[in-house]
Amino acid sequence: MPELPTVAIVDDDEAVREALGDLLMVSGLACHTFAGAVSFLAARTEGHFDCLITDIRMPGMTGMELIERLHDEGTGLPVIVLSSVLDEQARAHALSLGARAWFTKPVSDERLLGAIAAAIDDGRGGGR
Repeated sequence: MPELPTVAIVDDDEAVREALGDLLMVSGLACHTFAGAVSFLAARTEGHFDCLITDIRMPGMTGMELIERLHDEGTGLPVIVLSSVLDEQARAHALSLGARAWFTKPVSDERLLGAIAAAIDDGRGGGR
């Protein structure tokens, strides 16, 4: 039996992490949640992720810094940004670094799940 695709959720807001985690699990996806980028980076060496959902504004390492680091490392991990930030320049920069989508909170479950499915399909094999 094939493993479920695994999505990493990086957001400093516990309520957002829990809500996204619940949505993904009822949608047939496995997920791991992280309160910050540093804890995600530490955990990714021990596990495989098929997609990453990250916020932008977080204490410590920001979501943008996380995207830049993953880009610089050439990981190929598909990234989706889910943020309250309404900054077109930041959005354009994230997309130029390979982010698959940028959604402003709140986003409909259907749009988010569609983007996750597309990112996983496109990124199969490159998410370590």
